[in-house]
Amino acid sequence: MRVLITGVAGFIGSHLCERFLQEGMQVVGMDNFLTGSPQNIAHLFGDRNFHFIHYNVVNYIYIDGPVDVIVHLACPASPADYMAHPIHTMKVDSLGTLNTLGLAKLKKARYVFASSSEVYGHAQVHPQREDYWGYVNPVGPRSVYQEAKRFSEALCMAYHREHGLDVRIARIFNTYGPRMRREDGRVMPSFISRALRGEPLPVHGDGTQTRSFCHIEDLVEGLFKLSLQEGLAGEVVNLGNPEEISIKELALEIIRLTNSGSTLEFLPPRPEDPPRRCPDVEKAKKLLGWSPRVGLKEGLKDTVEWFKRL
Repeated sequence: MRVLITGVAGFIGSHLCERFLQEGMQVVGMDNFLTGSPQNIAHLFGDRNFHFIHYNVVNYIYIDGPVDVIVHLACPASPADYMAHPIHTMKVDSLGTLNTLGLAKLKKARYVFASSSEVYGHAQVHPQREDYWGYVNPVGPRSVYQEAKRFSEALCMAYHREHGLDVRIARIFNTYGPRMRREDGRVMPSFISRALRGEPLPVHGDGTQTRSFCHIEDLVEGLFKLSLQEGLAGEVVNLGNPEEISIKELALEIIRLTNSGSTLEFLPPRPEDPPRRCPDVEKAKKLLGWSPRVGLKEGLKDTVEWFKRL
């Protein structure tokens, strides 16, 4: 089997690439290093089953030879990144999605799109199920990412309905673990890196807003299963950990784990920051036989160790 992964040098992409290679599959990785890091895949260049293409997916894509599965992960994913690159973010999940879908149609490949829990926006239901349509401000500060993901989902389904393409959509919730960038703007690396330096941890609002954090090991296994299992054309599946925690509790737990002298620094709330974010993963359990196994405390330990080594 030959797999194309866009965004292969990113946090999730590099781990997923390893998972396919572990099974003896061939992987073509594509990245332009806008937010991904060459260091994340440097150890893979000696693997005869790995081939890397330095390329921007907003341009026309063609790959020689067979392609059995395409996983479109390329896109700035943290608020800091997509707000710094708003137009490119929208291009990657419009033109980039169109280009990779076109390649999938040409190669008769299965297509997996990495969507996001951000499509649910300021969710009015809790936990979020796949049949919830979302509550999104189309011109708000997060809209470049939210609407790009929503557009890509619609484009995937258009290719499925019109061309019979086997597409699957993964709505990915907050994910953490080794290889996260120290200053990518997301709460987990921000809290851990600051705690290790003994600096105050910035908590926006009163800290009662909740998130659900999925360890990278669990997320990759979910994506791997979604990519390979038969009979899932047209399915939309949440991938995340339903273990919910407030941002304030997370900050205090990280301070405890790092034996830090850090304090909490309360800042004004972020615009349109959702008060709760938690996946319903019953569909993933039913269709994939998948559920997260790594608890937050266990996952935090190996993530903290990763940041200590940086």
